[in-house]
Amino acid sequence: MNPEDHDNTLLHEAADAVADARESESLDEENTLKPEFVRRVRDALEAGERDAVYDLVEPLHHADIADLFELLNADERPELARAITDLMGPEVFAELNDHVRELIVESLPAGTVADIAEQLDTDDAVAMIEDLDDEDREAVLAEMEPEDRAAIESALAYPEESAGRLMSRDFIAVPEHMSVGSLIDYLRENPDLSTEFWEIFVVDTSHHPIGTCALSWVLRTPRGVALADVMTRDQTLIPVGMDQEEVALRFQKYALISAAVVDESGRLVGQITVDDVVHIIQEEAGEDVLLLSGAGDGDINEPIRDSYFSRVRWLIANLITALLGATIITAFGGAIEKLVALAALTPMVASIGGNAGTQTMAVTVRALATNQLTRANTARILMREFRVALLNGSTVATLIGVATALVFQNPLLGTVIGTAVMINIITAGLAGVLVPVVFDRLDQDPAVASSVFVTMITDSMGFFAFLGLAVLSGLVG
Repeated sequence: MNPEDHDNTLLHEAADAVADARESESLDEENTLKPEFVRRVRDALEAGERDAVYDLVEPLHHADIADLFELLNADERPELARAITDLMGPEVFAELNDHVRELIVESLPAGTVADIAEQLDTDDAVAMIEDLDDEDREAVLAEMEPEDRAAIESALAYPEESAGRLMSRDFIAVPEHMSVGSLIDYLRENPDLSTEFWEIFVVDTSHHPIGTCALSWVLRTPRGVALADVMTRDQTLIPVGMDQEEVALRFQKYALISAAVVDESGRLVGQITVDDVVHIIQEEAGEDVLLLSGAGDGDINEPIRDSYFSRVRWLIANLITALLGATIITAFGGAIEKLVALAALTPMVASIGGNAGTQTMAVTVRALATNQLTRANTARILMREFRVALLNGSTVATLIGVATALVFQNPLLGTVIGTAVMINIITAGLAGVLVPVVFDRLDQDPAVASSVFVTMITDSMGFFAFLGLAVLSGLVG
């Protein structure tokens, strides 16, 4: 090694050592920001020492900067953004939580937001701008270059959570008469083309996609070969209005890396890549779980007012449906007075049924979301869940029946509660499938309201079956 190379190596090692030292000051062993580091940033913000804030934040990775914003209080985030404006590049904005990003964007000048948006991919720029109010949105768009503005306005014209909002307009499309050599020259001689791509789309004279060429094929094929001879004509096309959840399912089903997005006339207008879809899969999976619980977005950065409104409506709905169960209990008030054990055991029957219904409902909602449950196999899935419920009911009913008979020294009471549990678990299994399926057939999101109705059915059936059987069996006179 010559002396110059040796010196360069030493410089790189020294730089790496400094970076590692700085990182150890801010990140713990789990690669999350240390509380004391966040406290130092907060103290510098409160003291108005912007230079100190900048020095603290500058060594961080853009993902860690995004995490820092989420760890600060809402009123501290705009001040941090103003202190580190030079560091607020597109990479940071792409990593920010939606609610945090919206707050920061609203605090920045329209020109600054426009500059950042122009550096982002179209889908990320749209995500940043779409939640602004009309006045702020127009101000930002007015500061953008005409071409970038037109692309974002075009994307905003599509429905939310559609392929049109998700797609990127940066793609490579070439005619089929090209040879591999001509394509390589075209890619090298046009610096304005997209710099990140895995597939090249081949189009006809009307700009309709007719095939794709993987970048690996282009690099390994002799220059004289025509694209028409190496391209794959079978491809999965995504309609521009398709819901993003359906887009994700297609990527998963056909193991896609990227896919062409076409408009109503079949023209190529964009592409969606797998990195966008991974985000959507994660988002949709979490969304379904939160909808089942009635927790709204479930985002800890969501404004308190929004969280309140999204949650309280489902609590009120549960309150209304609970009135049906209360009415059933009231109707059997006389029986409960004669045998106090009924009052102690009734909630247990309803609770077991509710848990069984929740299990089945969660499986059904997931199956509907992933297209595993369709019109073609609904009857089979229903029968399957009935058999599972029958087995579960037999097991739990035997256990609770025997335990009740021993504890209360009353075999008839054990038989009654065991039978009631059996009936309720079977009812829960059927309701857990049928309720989400009915909502799905009505073009409603089965994750939104299924839990309320399934809970109502299992509670009501639990109360009615247990108390009704107690009366019919002569357990209470």
